[in-house]
Amino acid sequence: MHYLDHAATTPVPAAVAAVMTEVLTQSYGNPSAQYALGRQARDLVERSRGTIARALACRPEQVVFTSCGTEGDNWAIRAALYQNRRVGKHIITTAAEHSAVLQCLKKLEQEGYAVTYLKPDGMGRIAPRQVEDALRADTALVSVMLVNNETGVRFPVEEIAALLKNRDTLLHTDAVQGFLKLPFTAQSLGADYITLSAHKIGGPKGTGALYTGGRTKNVQPMFYGGGQEAGLRPGTEPTAQIAGFAKAVELRMETLEETRRHLAACRAYALERLGAIPDLQTVGAGDAPHILSVSLPGYPSQNIVSELSEKDICISAGSACHRGRASHVLTAMGLDKKTAAGTVRISFGPETSPADIDALYDALLAHKNTRFPML
Repeated sequence: MHYLDHAATTPVPAAVAAVMTEVLTQSYGNPSAQYALGRQARDLVERSRGTIARALACRPEQVVFTSCGTEGDNWAIRAALYQNRRVGKHIITTAAEHSAVLQCLKKLEQEGYAVTYLKPDGMGRIAPRQVEDALRADTALVSVMLVNNETGVRFPVEEIAALLKNRDTLLHTDAVQGFLKLPFTAQSLGADYITLSAHKIGGPKGTGALYTGGRTKNVQPMFYGGGQEAGLRPGTEPTAQIAGFAKAVELRMETLEETRRHLAACRAYALERLGAIPDLQTVGAGDAPHILSVSLPGYPSQNIVSELSEKDICISAGSACHRGRASHVLTAMGLDKKTAAGTVRISFGPETSPADIDALYDALLAHKNTRFPML
């Protein structure tokens, strides 16, 4: 198999699976229990929290475990708006955000909030000036992702944070696609809330983390129950998933620069190889080393993905969350219909080899040579 969809999810290394198996079969105590097996599980959770915190260069108490990036996004938005409920009911975001943010904001609009959706340019970029021009006295929150999950474009989170430094307006960034792929720390980004997800870096599905910065106050939980996670996220901790998340972070940190160079080399090689296919276009000004968006205008992406799947090549027709619907990101960029309809996302991981990219090149070229484009 040639797996080229690491932006959707990643393979779990054997070392991560081994840690999770050990927790499930040996260290299976409830972290809230007072006996030794429970204390052992609680210590494991706290060690794992420390691992995530070191990767962000923040304090462990600033990291709260979640079930996924979607939960983290929703929670951060709701918590920020509660803190700034006296500031106002205006929110700034981009039209290219992940659906976890956009759908949450659509619901908030029904609840009386006003949302400004900044439109990316034709290359998928957002400028800090757009945020500055949209700011109002009643702006409670700005939510801008770090790396777009479809185009790989990096958004200027640091510059936006600087704009908000002397304001009450809080900043949330979905850093799911940037964590341990682009160099940053919590402090260097400057965001008040940062969302992470384990399964984008070789960890298990079903766990993630939310960073809460120094400007956050009286963070409100999404739901209520026991006192886990300092009372912020009640419910028995999924210790095996958390341990797997931490192990995946450890593995990535051990080879961080090497992995980044490898991802960048894969992207450069893919650009070179695929660029030889007649009429193929690069979509967006991608900065992230692991994502490449290209289009065969006139050739429907769903057909491409399906045909390549039969050849054991895994790529995506945009975000895995679209499930066949038109991409809101490409629409916001103003791409013409043929280019947008023919866009596929290729994404790389530590396991990606030149042979994977060569197989993709052969399959895309064969598809173009044997299929008629739509009119």
